[in-house]
Amino acid sequence: QLNEASAEINKLELQLDDARSNYRKILTESARKLNAQSSQLGSCIEKARPYYEARRLAKEAQQETQKAALRFERAVSMHTAAREMVYVAEQGLMADGKNTLDPTWQEMLNHATGKVNEAEEERLRSEREHMRVTKACQEAEARVQTLQKSLKKAIIKSKPYFELKAQFNHILEEHKTTVLQLEEAVSKVKTRYSVALRNLEQISEEIHAQRGTRVTCPSLRSPPVGAELSERPVVKKGERCGSDSVSVFSLQTIASDLERYDSVDHLGDLSDVSSMTGEEREGEKGREEERRDRASDIRKQEFSKTHHRSFSL
Repeated sequence: QLNEASAEINKLELQLDDARSNYRKILTESARKLNAQSSQLGSCIEKARPYYEARRLAKEAQQETQKAALRFERAVSMHTAAREMVYVAEQGLMADGKNTLDPTWQEMLNHATGKVNEAEEERLRSEREHMRVTKACQEAEARVQTLQKSLKKAIIKSKPYFELKAQFNHILEEHKTTVLQLEEAVSKVKTRYSVALRNLEQISEEIHAQRGTRVTCPSLRSPPVGAELSERPVVKKGERCGSDSVSVFSLQTIASDLERYDSVDHLGDLSDVSSMTGEEREGEKGREEERRDRASDIRKQEFSKTHHRSFSL
C-alpha cells in the first residue's frame, strides 16, 4: 500500500505541476493579449466597463432567482404532502366510531400537524427569499437596459476586448477547476499514505514488543575453531594407547612395567612361601619362573608391537 500510494502521489503531483504551469501560461498570455487589445481600443473600454459589470451582476441575480424558485416549489410540495397526512389522520379518527380516541391515530395526527407547521414556515421563508431575489434581478436588468442606452457607442467599440476577456475567463475557470481537483486528489492519497505508514509502524512496534517479551534460553556456544587440536588425550599408567599417536611418556610407562614384571620382588610378600617344604619350594619356584618367563615374553611382544606402531607413524 505504501508503494502504491507513493507512486500515485508522484504521478498526481506531476499532473498538478503541469496543470499549474498551463494555468500560469494561459493567464500570462491572456494578460498580454488583453493589454494589447486595450492599447488599440483606447478609453472606450473604461467607458463600457460599468455596462458589462451590470450584465455580470444581472446574470448572477438571475441564477439566484432560479435557485430560490426551486426552493419555493420544494417547500410548497412538502406543505401539500403534510396537509394530506393530516387529512388521512383525521379520517382515521372519524372512522373509528368510538368515544375514546385511538392513541395511534392521535399520535399520527399530532406528527402530521407538526409537519404541516414546519412546511408552512419553510414555504413562507422561501417565498420571501424568492421575492427578494426576483426584485434584485429585475433591478439589475433595468440597470443593464439603462447603461446599454447611455453607453451604446462605447459598448459597440469595446465589444472585441470584452469578448476576448470572456473567452480567457472561461478557459482559466476550466484550468482552475482541474487544478483544484488534482489538489484534492493529492490530499486524499497523502492521507491514505499516512494511514498506511502509521499501520506499518504499529505492526513493527508490536513485533518488537513480542520479541522483547519472549523468553529466550541462552544457547550453548560451540568451541572455537582449533580448540579440538589443543586437547590431547592423557594416557594413564598401565593403559594401552587407543590412538595411533603414542607419546614418549606412554613408551616410558610400558618400559617401566616390563622392568617391574622382570623382577621377583613382588613375590616376597606371599604368606605361604615360608611354609613350603624344600621340594615343594623347588617345584613352586620352577612354576613361578615359567609363569614369569611367559609373562615377560607376552609383555615384550606387546612392547615390540606398540614400539613398531609408533615408529611407523
